[in-house]
Amino acid sequence: MAERIYFKIGDVAKKFNVNTSLIRYWEKEFAFIKPKKNEKGTRYYSKKDIDNIEIVYHLVKVKGMTIQGVNDYLNNRKEDDTIDKLDVISTLKRTKQLLCDIKEVLSKRN
Repeated sequence: MAERIYFKIGDVAKKFNVNTSLIRYWEKEFAFIKPKKNEKGTRYYSKKDIDNIEIVYHLVKVKGMTIQGVNDYLNNRKEDDTIDKLDVISTLKRTKQLLCDIKEVLSKRN
């Protein structure tokens, strides 16, 4: 089965266990979250958009930062260190999930 390239807002909200309104709010507050929209206005989020949302989610929901605090933090970071580190973490989480899925498939075959 082919992996999806774009995700609708409901799928993204479900992944982070938040309301779609929060995703739309973050989209307004953070210029680096830019989903594609069709003529009807339906949002389509790429993996990069989802990674960016994961960064915001981590800083707001896990670290407890305010929106202004996140903006200040991201604006004052040194040469994209923070984004790079969070990108690595995100990649490692996806890799772990993929390996767990493979393990599950293999265990069902035995």
